[in-house]
Amino acid sequence: MNLKYRHELKYMINFHQYYMIRQRLKVLMQPDRHAGPSGEYHIRSLYFDDIGNKALDEKQAGVSDRNKYRIRIYNLEDKVIHFEKKIKRNEFIAKIKEPLTRQMTDQIVAGNAEVLNVPEKPLFAELYYEMKHRLLQPKVIVDYIREPYVCRNGNVRITFDKDLKSGLNQTDLFDPQLSAVRAIDENFIILEVKYDEYLPGYIRDALQLEGLFRQSASKYVICRKFIKMNQWEDQ
Repeated sequence: MNLKYRHELKYMINFHQYYMIRQRLKVLMQPDRHAGPSGEYHIRSLYFDDIGNKALDEKQAGVSDRNKYRIRIYNLEDKVIHFEKKIKRNEFIAKIKEPLTRQMTDQIVAGNAEVLNVPEKPLFAELYYEMKHRLLQPKVIVDYIREPYVCRNGNVRITFDKDLKSGLNQTDLFDPQLSAVRAIDENFIILEVKYDEYLPGYIRDALQLEGLFRQSASKYVICRKFIKMNQWEDQ
C-alpha cells in the first residue's frame, strides 16, 4: 500500500495567541468545507490500545515509529463513522481508514471482533488480529471542538482544537449526555499544522512558529493520563 506521509506539527497556545494567529490566517486560508456556520465542528474519537498499553507506552517513551487505532465520529452523528489507523514514522504521519456502519461500531465497542473478520480489507483484517490476539480494546473517548482552515498550496491544513475533554472510562461514542471532563486548562488550545512537501512562507510567517511552544503529547495521551490521575485521586 502506497501511503501518503505528511508533516504534522503541534503547539499548545493560549487564547491571545489563538486570536492573533486566527486573524492572520483568515485572510490567507479558507475555512474547511465541513465546518458549520460557526466555522467549527465537533469531533469525538474512541481510542483503542492492547492489553499492554503499547500505544500509550510507545508514545510516552518517544518511539519514533508507532501506530494508533481509533473510531471517529463528527457532531455526534452516525452518518460518517471511520475506524482509523494513524501511522507515525519519525516526523511524518499517514492515515488509513475504513468506513463503519452504526451496527458494526456498536458490535466492535461491545468486543465482538467477528464483524472485522473481512480478509479482503487489510485494515479490518489487522484490527481483527489485534483484537483476537493482542486484546485490543476501547480505552478512552477524546472529545473536542475543531476550527479548521485549509490552503491548496502545499495542501496545508491548520486546526485549532478547543475544549479538549476526556470521557474517562466511558465508551459510548454517541451518548449526548457523556460525562466528559476537561483534560487541559480552558485557556489553552491545541494548534495543529499539517502539510505535504512544504509549508508556504506566507503561512509560516503568519503562524510565527518560532515563538510558540511545540508539544509532543497527543490528545490520546493527555486523556489517558487524566484518567490515571483521577483514579489515583479517588484512592
